[in-house]
Amino acid sequence: MEIKTDFLVIGSGIGGLSFALKVCELGDVIIVTKKQDSESNTNYAQGGIASVLSKDDSFELHIDDTLRAGDGLCNPEVVRKVVEEGPACINELLQIGVNFSRKKEKGGELDLGLEGGHSKNRVAHAADLTGKEIENSLLSSVKSKTNVKILEDHIAIDLITQHHLKGHHRKPGEKIKCWGAYVLDQEQNSAGSIGQVITCLSRITLLATGGAGRVYLHTTNPSIATGDGLAIAYQAGAKVANLEFIQFHPTALYHEKADSFLISEAVRGEGGILRLKSGETFMEKYHPRKELAPRDVVARAIDFELKKRGDPCVYLDITHLDQRFIKLRFPHIYGKCLSLGIDITKDWIPVVPAAHYICGGVVTDLEGRTRIENLYACGEVACTGMHGANRLASNSLLEATAFAHFSADSARKKLSSTKHFSFPSIPPWSLEGVFDRQEWVIISHNWEWIQKFMWDYVGIVRSNRRLKQAKRRINILLDEITEFYKVNPVTYDVIELRNIATVAKLIIECALKRKESRGLHYNIDYPKKDDKKWLKDTTLKSDEV
Repeated sequence: MEIKTDFLVIGSGIGGLSFALKVCELGDVIIVTKKQDSESNTNYAQGGIASVLSKDDSFELHIDDTLRAGDGLCNPEVVRKVVEEGPACINELLQIGVNFSRKKEKGGELDLGLEGGHSKNRVAHAADLTGKEIENSLLSSVKSKTNVKILEDHIAIDLITQHHLKGHHRKPGEKIKCWGAYVLDQEQNSAGSIGQVITCLSRITLLATGGAGRVYLHTTNPSIATGDGLAIAYQAGAKVANLEFIQFHPTALYHEKADSFLISEAVRGEGGILRLKSGETFMEKYHPRKELAPRDVVARAIDFELKKRGDPCVYLDITHLDQRFIKLRFPHIYGKCLSLGIDITKDWIPVVPAAHYICGGVVTDLEGRTRIENLYACGEVACTGMHGANRLASNSLLEATAFAHFSADSARKKLSSTKHFSFPSIPPWSLEGVFDRQEWVIISHNWEWIQKFMWDYVGIVRSNRRLKQAKRRINILLDEITEFYKVNPVTYDVIELRNIATVAKLIIECALKRKESRGLHYNIDYPKKDDKKWLKDTTLKSDEV
């Protein structure tokens, strides 16, 4: 099956949906999303979206906070551009119906929260379910557009480029071009084997697939966060960068039935105190801002204390706050914890760090363009220069919204400059292969193996020895997966396993390249920063690994 469109959006988070809303006035849009349309990292974002919205704040302060968190690797031009776009982003979200929390006693002003690393209250939020509120409003607006089609339960297999053309050989210096993607419809037949592959041709393609938290054993990400956009962009020839900078959220709920449920940064922002099981506080030993230190500092502090004592978790205490305030400010967290027998108005919350956000990704310019022509990227899948070595809390939704706007403007100019356009002759995807269910046990085993050794060898604290061991293991595993991929029909599970393994390899390669400790990357063999040699991005292309 072949379909043609003006815009193909892969992913349905805040970046993808915002872009779709902006470009649908220019042509037809198809949105490909893996699960149901509300399942994304955006939907799991509890904290909020950072922006300068009060008189006692300023762009300069927000920029300075972002640069400080990024530890020398942010692109100042990008940071300024995104921060200055912030108020317009908030205004657009308000216009489509996002119901941000407000201060009743101050005439309905937005209730701006304070989070770690910020010098001012500037985080607009919808209680503690900001992502879900934004997602629902964007989806409602998108679904009202007659020329936007959402393909749920579909997954991108590969980006369509010259290497899919029969008999084509790239000439030296020839730029890679993207004409859409091969997409698998996950509706499977009664035997549970394979679905239909769609050749989706598009003049402009946007990657907005989110992150890859499921590479790790413990993560705050949903099950769909398997690094799909990163993997297919890299395989197509895009440049990736800074994948060693994995943000481990310091406070995921520690409970066997919680599936790494996130306890928002905002809980510490409102006065939450970290304690050991004895009740002793410890953050004062690691940073002058204590619980409001940058996330990497807090995560490493917790990791160190747990390893030193052999404890399974630490505790977050907000019992000193007003009970009514806790229930109003954190209704989702309160309800989830209560369902597990933890009353956060009276009980300490057991927490551990968990993989949360990748600060690197597919390299883009200031307009969201990648090195592949006609391919854009925004949100967590992209490396725009905004986050550097460590993302400032609640800057992610801001960056995704801003770059959706920048990318839409750029795409508009590109389409208007192209008077005559036609797609090349793209062959359909081959469905050859024999489905043998007995062989598929390797999928779940390999997935679990990747998650465990990534957590143990490429986690919060790293070493050269562990990274080299991880590289040897992932190379062997990737060879096995590649062979399996060649002789079996393409399926959802196989695509995800291939992508997880590919992203794991890229994270390891970037971590081995950076011979220092900076931001979210901490290597005990290089415990200090080296600004003379490493004040730069770690980049990879497919011909380098």
